[in-house]
Amino acid sequence: MKLIIQIPCYNEAETLPETVADLPTHIYGVDVIELLVIDDGSEDETSHVAQQLGVHHIVRHPRNLGLAKAFQTGLESALRLGADIIVNTDADHQYPGEYIPDLVAPVIEQKADIVIANRQIDSIDHFSPTKKFLQRLGSWTVRTVSNTDVPDAVSGFRAYSRDAALRLNILTNFSYTLDTIIQAGKMGLTILNIPVHTNGPTRPSRLQTSMWHFIKAQASTIIRLYAFYEPLRTFSYLAAPFILSGLVTWLRFLYFYVSQDGYSGLIQSITIGTGLLLVGVLIFLFGVQADVSNKHRQLTQETLYRLKKLELQQAKESSN
Repeated sequence: MKLIIQIPCYNEAETLPETVADLPTHIYGVDVIELLVIDDGSEDETSHVAQQLGVHHIVRHPRNLGLAKAFQTGLESALRLGADIIVNTDADHQYPGEYIPDLVAPVIEQKADIVIANRQIDSIDHFSPTKKFLQRLGSWTVRTVSNTDVPDAVSGFRAYSRDAALRLNILTNFSYTLDTIIQAGKMGLTILNIPVHTNGPTRPSRLQTSMWHFIKAQASTIIRLYAFYEPLRTFSYLAAPFILSGLVTWLRFLYFYVSQDGYSGLIQSITIGTGLLLVGVLIFLFGVQADVSNKHRQLTQETLYRLKKLELQQAKESSN
């Protein structure tokens, strides 16, 4: 059983030594533990520091591509390196390494495909009441959209089985946290959570430049992914106001037509109502077409999973 702990980094030369020093070197049920640093175009000495620390594998982006791309690069690299379990942690030492054995245990026991650390938001002192509320609201929204039970949706401290990592494909550019949960929920993967405590902040967040930026980016991610995985339902929601408004205007005309025993003069109700109904029906038909495309996407996703699995198997056989 091989565990690879991946650490996405962007200008983390100062905090990386403390993070690496806190990682476990032995875990029950794991034969090999290796470290993987993804240097996302750092402008400091992150890669050099990682080499000095004895990190087993270093992958470097030529320029900064963002956390989502760094995470995807980490997954792909870890799979090529033969990982059976992949743990993702932050380079700023937010997450204590002592929790990694608890994080990987359900994966080793085949009780979970993904295990996510629950930071217990209410217990984090440096989070403002507003931030705690927004974190709870965001996690509730993700649970609703993905049909999962994840109390801390934006926690980046996670363990993935090899099979789960093969199935996941990051579709957004901002962050992988919500993306992977929604994907996992739609694919029926098993997600468990473990409570953890976090260390104090060592630097300002680079992902969250402001509260408004964070809310906008996360809301956009949720809406886009929901529409991606539930196109018919999404377009039905969009079509409903137009169809209902069109029906109301038609009923308004019919009411006056019947009550006045003939032509009511409200011809505009027919015109507006017909237009609204046509718009609603067209939106709904777009949803039907998108739903058909979604079935093709599922077939493509399964094909991609099998292809990646076959490529890794062939690479392993050729190396032997």
